[in-house]
Amino acid sequence: MAIDAVGALGVVLRAERLEVHGAALAGTWFVPARCRDARCIVFLHEGLGSVRQWKEFPARLCAATQLRGFAFDRRGHGRSEPLVGRRSPDYLREEGLEWLPAVLAAAGIAQPVPFGHSDGGSIALYYAAAHPVAALVVEAAHVFVEELALSGIRQLGREWHPSGMARRSARSHGPKTEALFTAWHDTWLSAPFRDFNMLDVLPRISCPTLVLQGERDPYGTPAQVDAIARGVRGPAQRWLVPGAGHAPHLEAGDAVVEHVANFLRDSLR
Repeated sequence: MAIDAVGALGVVLRAERLEVHGAALAGTWFVPARCRDARCIVFLHEGLGSVRQWKEFPARLCAATQLRGFAFDRRGHGRSEPLVGRRSPDYLREEGLEWLPAVLAAAGIAQPVPFGHSDGGSIALYYAAAHPVAALVVEAAHVFVEELALSGIRQLGREWHPSGMARRSARSHGPKTEALFTAWHDTWLSAPFRDFNMLDVLPRISCPTLVLQGERDPYGTPAQVDAIARGVRGPAQRWLVPGAGHAPHLEAGDAVVEHVANFLRDSLR
């Protein structure tokens, strides 16, 4: 792994390429100078996200916790290989139970601490239900389909080009941008996806879990937070982030870093 940069926070960033299920995936390590812990925060991005779109948040959280971090672009995202064929309506389960374990094995991560945002939160829940983890953080995760989410996705579809979002997303995804958006948009609005529901999975999660969501999230109501916190078997903390929308880690970064760092210190002590 080549050293890409040493951040002002004292966190070394290292780029890595992984071969997973025959696809080349791009990843980035975040390694604090004083890190002495084998556990690793694994950052799982949203449905249209990438490593780049986390911005400085992974480095800030790793500096605050002195834990290593690893973020990667799922297939079709960022600097990873393009998607092949249509996306399955069951893609969140497939990502959590098939792809994520393979990514962690390829990266040599034996003690992951998943931090999942939106789609990444649902993927993290699937993974934690099937594998032991010391702690889990999910942000704006979905465990069932709400009309609010579908309405928000329809609106985004109408605004995708006029708002300039397509052009801005292309900075992260390049020529894959349109295919990625179509796959995400069309899958969520498809008839089979309306049956998506993972409430039966949650009781298999026994680790401490922090469930956070922006109080103004346009894609989910507090019912998602309540369902996750009630559904997991281990201790759960709820947090509706005041004034935040769908990405509290960017919109209220200082508060999220502090809150998550405190949760992880207590949970991993």
